[in-house]
Amino acid sequence: MAALVGLRALRRLCGVALFLAQLYVLSGRAGSLMTTKHSQPQSTFAKSLTSTSTNTPYFKAAESTEIPSYVTKCPSNGLCSRLPPDCMTCNTNYSCIYGKPATFDCKVKPHVHCLDQNNQEQENFTINMTCQFCWQLATTDYVCTNSTSCMTVSCPRQRYNATCTVRDHIHCLGNRVFPKMLYCNWTGGYKWSTALALSITLGGFGADRFYLGQWREGLGKLFSFGGLGIWTLIDVLLIGVGYVGPADGSLYI
Repeated sequence: MAALVGLRALRRLCGVALFLAQLYVLSGRAGSLMTTKHSQPQSTFAKSLTSTSTNTPYFKAAESTEIPSYVTKCPSNGLCSRLPPDCMTCNTNYSCIYGKPATFDCKVKPHVHCLDQNNQEQENFTINMTCQFCWQLATTDYVCTNSTSCMTVSCPRQRYNATCTVRDHIHCLGNRVFPKMLYCNWTGGYKWSTALALSITLGGFGADRFYLGQWREGLGKLFSFGGLGIWTLIDVLLIGVGYVGPADGSLYI
């Protein structure tokens, strides 16, 4: 009888121990799950920090939409062959024969719109031009800076360094802006006809010299009565042939 009671007590003790063991296992799993859940956002946040620091930013700089300056020189919806050279890019053929007609393949630059003969928009076209460099063009095909410091009435006639630019509608090879030595050609507003008329009518009083800005010669003619007429006749000839000009060295109008 006592043995039976001891066996029952042992079974109860084993049951309590098994219950405690299961409770311990369940509590350990719950803790691990909780630690995993709490640690996952941290790892995700750490990954996000790492990714944002090593990868390129999500927001990109806005692309430039500024219109190039050459667009203002390019007429819209005009003939492509009539566009200024600044509005196109051409495959220049430097092996063409000088002075002969040449054809070049061209393409309009970005933001430039032009049409063909059928009023259809196009990008690729051809232009016809004479095979020559820009500095070899006629003087009417380019514009040069003017000098107001060199003497036009001199022997030999003076030259000056000018910077020339080809006109927009002219096509040529090489640089469209180039230096060139030109004769002094500026004018101060003096008229040759007025100077000659004064020399014939009032030359004895030095009016022609005064008009040209030559005050000392004018006073000399005034007080010598035109060199007794001889100086007057000589000045008529010199002004008539253009040898005597304005004192500032400019040309007659």
